[in-house]
Amino acid sequence: MDSYYDDPRLTGDHRRSIETPTGAVTLIGTVHDHPASAFRARTVVANESPDVLALELPPLSLPLFERYAEATRTPPPFGGEASAAIQAAATDRVVGIDGPTLPFLRRLAATLYREDRSLETLPGVVDGLASVTRNAVRCRFAGALAAATSVRVEADSPVAYDVDRTDDPRRQAASERDQIDRARAVMDAFEPSRAASFSDDVREAHMADRLDALRDDGDVVAVVGRHHLDRVAERLGDRLD
Repeated sequence: MDSYYDDPRLTGDHRRSIETPTGAVTLIGTVHDHPASAFRARTVVANESPDVLALELPPLSLPLFERYAEATRTPPPFGGEASAAIQAAATDRVVGIDGPTLPFLRRLAATLYREDRSLETLPGVVDGLASVTRNAVRCRFAGALAAATSVRVEADSPVAYDVDRTDDPRRQAASERDQIDRARAVMDAFEPSRAASFSDDVREAHMADRLDALRDDGDVVAVVGRHHLDRVAERLGDRLD
């Protein structure tokens, strides 16, 4: 490739840039654990050299991915696009912008109350929150254990795809597009549950709020799921209007 911008893993519709008075916010959409996404995350972070790296992770989970990023291999064998981005970052300002956190829980409760969600929706929201919280705590424990000992607990098992990092970039990009198209087809065919849709709305609003606050610290690169990319960008843009 003559330029990294010519790489098909970088030229797709996976990037949103928002200029603000205090710095640029660049959002990178990814497919979790996909090699094309890991390449895109680490390449953009390395080239943009942001003041802040923001990741779609709960703060509780972040130490585990920082441990993954210490691997000698590039990209790291575990942690997907998140650890790849951390490994490429020149900044020490790396933050998790997803829930659960106390501000996230306050937003969730306030939104439930304001929108008068039915009792039918509430159990699904609570179950989803409990699952995410358990996983975040498990990641926190694994990160603490790895920091204190030589034991590595794989709390975040990699997702397997039909390609790996050694495959041709065009093949990686095509595989990633197939994953995105397949996910969109499923969403079009099966409407998400009210609980899942509600949880996504709250998470995206929370992430946009976090990015809005972080932009005061300078340029930000945020690595988020491709499913959330447009809505987080739109919400952040609305806050700047």
